[in-house]
Amino acid sequence: MSLAEQLNSDMKQAMKNKEKTRLSVIRMVKAALKNEEIKLGRALTDEDVLTVLSREMKQRKESLQEFEKAGRDDLVETLKEEISVLETYLPEQMSEDELRQLVSDTITEVGAVSKADMGKVMGAIMPKVKGKADGALVNRLVQEALSR
Repeated sequence: MSLAEQLNSDMKQAMKNKEKTRLSVIRMVKAALKNEEIKLGRALTDEDVLTVLSREMKQRKESLQEFEKAGRDDLVETLKEEISVLETYLPEQMSEDELRQLVSDTITEVGAVSKADMGKVMGAIMPKVKGKADGALVNRLVQEALSR
């Protein structure tokens, strides 16, 4: 079953079970998917769906940090619930140790030696971790590895 089909199925189930938060998140994701489909002018692949889901997750995590700083506990709770719903559709996130190993292997693979090779390394590693790791974390780990 594709991710899009899974979302449709889960949306129907959420309606039946009267799960308001889950239903709301799935509807927001489906709207974002539809917008992406219109933007690309073609049907979305599972990889495209994963990209949109990752973007939605990133937006919510950034909002969560802002709301926590502002002391908006009411909105923090809502966002945490939304994030937990989104996590069910994303692949399991890689641990920092796994990422460090992948960064090290990729640096060796592309022959990077300095920070000037950052773009080359990021270009090679991001497709490997798509949806499985936060880009900012990957960027930080690559910078650390290249500055040694």
